[in-house]
Amino acid sequence: MRVVIQRVSRASVTVEGRVTGAIGPGLLVLAGFAPTDDMPALDWIARKLVQMRIFGDEEGKMNRSVQDIEGQILVVSQFTLLADARKGNRPSYLGAASPPIAIPLYEQFVQMLEQLLGRTVATGEFGADMQVRLLNDGPVTIVLDSPASN
Repeated sequence: MRVVIQRVSRASVTVEGRVTGAIGPGLLVLAGFAPTDDMPALDWIARKLVQMRIFGDEEGKMNRSVQDIEGQILVVSQFTLLADARKGNRPSYLGAASPPIAIPLYEQFVQMLEQLLGRTVATGEFGADMQVRLLNDGPVTIVLDSPASN
C-alpha cells in the first residue's frame, strides 16, 4: 500500500459535478492498493496517518497529529500510485490491485480510519473519474509505503 498524505486547509472531491467528500483542516490521503496488501498493512498505515505529527503546535513546530487538532481526513483511491514507469514511456499498472481486491481494502481502510478518529472520514468514489481540489498547507506532502509483509 502506498499513500500520499497532504496537510490541507481544505480539500474536496467531485464526481460528475457532485461533491462526494469535502473537509476543512486535516489530511487529504491519496491511497493505492497492491494485490499483496493485507489487514496488518492497512492497520499500520491507518495508525501512522492518525498519529503522524505534521501539524503545528503553539510554537509552530510540527508536533501535533490530525487527531490532536481534531482535523478531518479525505481519502481518495488512486491506483496510479502503484505505477511502474521505469521502462518505456507508458507506465505499467500491474502492481495495483484489481477492483475486486482493491475495493474491499479501500472500504476497510476507511473504516479503520473512522474507528481510530472516532468520526466520519470523507471519501471520493472508487474507480470514478474524480476532480480533487485542495489547498495544501505548508506545503506538507509525505509519501508513505506500508512495511513489507513478512
